[in-house]
Amino acid sequence: MLLTDLISKQFRLTELEKKGLERLKLVTIRDILYYFPTRYSDIREVRLVRDAVVGEDVTLFGKLTNLKTRKGFKTKIPMAEATFTDPSGTMPIIWFNQAYLAKMFHEGSTVKLTGKVSEGKRGAYLSNPEVENEKSLPIDLHDSLFGEGRDAALIQYPVYPETRGVTSRWLYHAVSKIFKSGALVTLDEYIPEEILTRYKLPSLRTALIFIHTPKNKNDADAARKRFAFEEVFFIQLARAEERRNYEQNRSYVVKNDMKDIANFVDRFPFKHTAAQTAAITSILSDMAGEHPMARLLEGDVGSGKTAVAATASYAVIMNRPDGKSYGNLQVAYMAPTEILATQHFENFIQYFKHTGISVGLITGSGCRKFPTKVASAQEPWTTISRAQLLKWVANGEIPILIGTHALIQKSVKFKHLALVIIDEQHRFGTNQRKKLVTKEGFAPHLLSMTATPIPRTLALTIYGDLDLTLLDEMPAGRKSIITEVTPPNARKDVYEKISAELKAGRQLYVICPRIDEPDPDKELSLEMKNVTTEAKRLKKEVFPEYEIGILHSKMSKQKKEEVMEDFSNNAIQILCATSVVEVGVNVPNATIIIIEGAERFGLAQLHQLRGRVIRSTHQAYCYLFAEAKSQKTADRLKALKTAKNGFELSELDLGLRGAGELGGGKQWGITDLGMEAIKNIKMVEAARAEAQSLIAHDPELASHQKIKTILENKKYKIHFE
Repeated sequence: MLLTDLISKQFRLTELEKKGLERLKLVTIRDILYYFPTRYSDIREVRLVRDAVVGEDVTLFGKLTNLKTRKGFKTKIPMAEATFTDPSGTMPIIWFNQAYLAKMFHEGSTVKLTGKVSEGKRGAYLSNPEVENEKSLPIDLHDSLFGEGRDAALIQYPVYPETRGVTSRWLYHAVSKIFKSGALVTLDEYIPEEILTRYKLPSLRTALIFIHTPKNKNDADAARKRFAFEEVFFIQLARAEERRNYEQNRSYVVKNDMKDIANFVDRFPFKHTAAQTAAITSILSDMAGEHPMARLLEGDVGSGKTAVAATASYAVIMNRPDGKSYGNLQVAYMAPTEILATQHFENFIQYFKHTGISVGLITGSGCRKFPTKVASAQEPWTTISRAQLLKWVANGEIPILIGTHALIQKSVKFKHLALVIIDEQHRFGTNQRKKLVTKEGFAPHLLSMTATPIPRTLALTIYGDLDLTLLDEMPAGRKSIITEVTPPNARKDVYEKISAELKAGRQLYVICPRIDEPDPDKELSLEMKNVTTEAKRLKKEVFPEYEIGILHSKMSKQKKEEVMEDFSNNAIQILCATSVVEVGVNVPNATIIIIEGAERFGLAQLHQLRGRVIRSTHQAYCYLFAEAKSQKTADRLKALKTAKNGFELSELDLGLRGAGELGGGKQWGITDLGMEAIKNIKMVEAARAEAQSLIAHDPELASHQKIKTILENKKYKIHFE
């Protein structure tokens, strides 16, 4: 059996199995070997219903039936009830004050329950157990618990992600058959042996055996450590290679008159923080070199990223093109939305009006230019044609051009583009960056900015080709947002507090997890708030005297822009929206936010959402309504009140999430195993150091052909391009 063999040639497959393997993208024998278990079931910890003892904590695997809700006869407490069944018997389940659980699981759902066995009038039952949806029982439990084909040497049984037609049990036996065929003998190691030895990592063959058939927890941990390191190592290699390639280009040398720059900074209506000053120093130092800067500026909403970008822009436009005594170097500033691009344009007019240089704006709605002879006090700019703007940009008459993504398309040509600033477009990847490089091998400096709080380990991995700068201070005088995790019985009190703020002229966001009512045939999300219904309810029952608008991803771009413009102008006082407002919305007068179903959002996303209401010196408020009442949910939401900033919060979020819950994996193209590695700063730094060292000593990977082949196949390419 060869690893390149098709699965269909080695196994007799039913049509259902063929379709299931296609869905899992398992085609070759190698694919199965690299389809790792998500977790292991330790048979010693699993109990059967028949062995459960009153007073003991137990872990049970089985199915839920007879799901229903009711209220206590005397107490009127809402509760969910179900019958739990495993191959040895049945047991009643009761969740007090968690009636919604009866709607979160379907009849016959396979689950893992963990809780204490209690004694009731009708016998033993589980009270308020933790419950997890399981796509399968560990090797179906028929093998592992009842000895039917069970491997007596195994205690840690692998549990694989399943699909219809391909069970965890099928995959387990498929891997066993591959092992027995001797196919592992054909495997070649691709990680350098000195790296394996340095970090005490098992060889490839040993790791595959350990990860699929561990005899103990140490085996499984060693294998997962090896493959986690490997994944981060290859991502870092790809990033190091990309950075080296980008740095082969030349860029404009930006000379700095520090006294002049200090005078520019002094013109701001606020004093720069120490973090802003440090960031500016790093950026100016980078741009003073001949090779292009590649830097990510990460900071909370309101930490002053735009001021840093403006200072960098000033340093650039005060320089002449090489060898000339006239003209200016140019800056392109890209924002995610037309509204934000327009806001940046208006801010830059204030920052640069004393310089006499021109600032342009290009969006889908039209083009503008500052200064102009026909300007008014209300509008110091004028609308011009796209053709005229592009002509002035191309001949260098407009040194600063602000716009949306269209800014870097082929039709927009710069004469001396020295700096590109990307605001909240941190997925601006290598392919887009290549488009900025001219035929002469000339590339602009790149400053990417984000307010999305990213754990340092994740940032070091996905942005391995960028230098990182953190703005971890807020400007003086900025008030901390008051965050409250609000129980359902306090909803009326919250509305009264909000009403007082609205009467004072402030505005409100209401964030809901859904856009519309869910399908009534799908019970899973019946209690989840949705934008459409909630907006109607608030208008009818709570805030009838205010204008309420809605915003969500299914709306057209034009409609979204219209709604946000109305909200910005206070024509709408309450905006009911999905998390589409997470990025690129700046309405200083909006100082209150309600987040419904808060437990359904990650901590970093919640922090990003509440950041919408700290754009002014007014006191801001965030009210979190959670449907789930578990301790885990309470701990996560409590972190929003205790964390000092977004960076600390992102680290807490990463630590609280378990395997399979790391949503960033889907976003960034990193597996759950790789995301687990991201929790380990030492591993990430080690993988990064090894990758950078290898590229430094062997830039073309001539002595590491196996590694080069893997990189060329783009197996470890991040999915943000």
